[in-house]
Amino acid sequence: MRLSRAGERTTARAGFAVKLAGAGRSALPAPSMRLFLLRRFITLLLTLAAASAVVFVVLDVLPGNAAQTMMGPDAAPEAVAELARQLGLDRPAWQRYADWVHGLLQGDMGESYAYASPVGELVAERLAVTVPLALLAMVLASALALLAGMFAASRHNRTGDFGTMALVQIGIALPNFWLAILLILLFAVRLQWLPAGGFPGWSAEDGGGFWPALQALLLPAVALAVVQGAILARITRSAVLDVLREDFVRTARAKGLSRRGALWRHVLRNALVPVLTVMGLQFAGLLAGTIVVENVFALPGLGRLVFQSIANRDLIVVRNCVLLLAAMVVFVNFAVDVLAALIDPRLARRAG
Repeated sequence: MRLSRAGERTTARAGFAVKLAGAGRSALPAPSMRLFLLRRFITLLLTLAAASAVVFVVLDVLPGNAAQTMMGPDAAPEAVAELARQLGLDRPAWQRYADWVHGLLQGDMGESYAYASPVGELVAERLAVTVPLALLAMVLASALALLAGMFAASRHNRTGDFGTMALVQIGIALPNFWLAILLILLFAVRLQWLPAGGFPGWSAEDGGGFWPALQALLLPAVALAVVQGAILARITRSAVLDVLREDFVRTARAKGLSRRGALWRHVLRNALVPVLTVMGLQFAGLLAGTIVVENVFALPGLGRLVFQSIANRDLIVVRNCVLLLAAMVVFVNFAVDVLAALIDPRLARRAG
């Protein structure tokens, strides 16, 4: 009888601890959340301002004649001087920076020197390829990572864990451009299931459509997702193993919850914060780092536009594209911070 009562008291204390843990993760008071969001938003604005200043200084202020660079070393001095006047290079640097920022705030990125068209239109056309490609790659990488990480953690130090981590290590070691070439040889050349490159467009009027466009993005998305998913799988496994050692997991199991139920209902949510942080960094990297895969598959994305603009010495396009990529990275990190605070409100409370 004493042992029974002692066990009941222990179970009651464990249940009370679980309730306290749940209360600690309850909704964050509105003032604390508003303060957290305000600080993050101010940080976002300051980061964007610093990034724009750095980009402008590197491309427009450092020693060197931007007009001469754009026209090439063999251009006539009169033509270089005329282009410098058109670009406003004869004005003070602070005035040119202010005009550039003012134009950006109004949605005016200027006109491309090489393409003779507004930079905003060029960027919008390329984002219609890069953003869906990054999203598709991120979805594939996340699904692969969560399944592999949870599977390996649930079979810690067993054959399933060792085999999964061996495959993950191979995925990390594979260069994405080399994997892209292998995918083309297998699925496009040998099996002829998917196109080897190019992009037909999202509109059926232009000879494309949703399904043809998705088929064109599938192989490059897989090439990007394998490496990112392998990295994320290791992070997921480590985070899940850390949570599995917590007292509330043992308490949930002692109350009769199955191992699978504990994993998916309790462990995964508590392990999501570090995983979500890495996901945000990877998505930002996918937006800014698809240049190699886009060139392998001849996709007209933003990375390919930057590559071509550098080759064409189109510094106006390079300047705006680099700032846009930096802005997307900053906004993704801001969104990740907010989502992490919603999953675990204690993060916002500590920051406040």
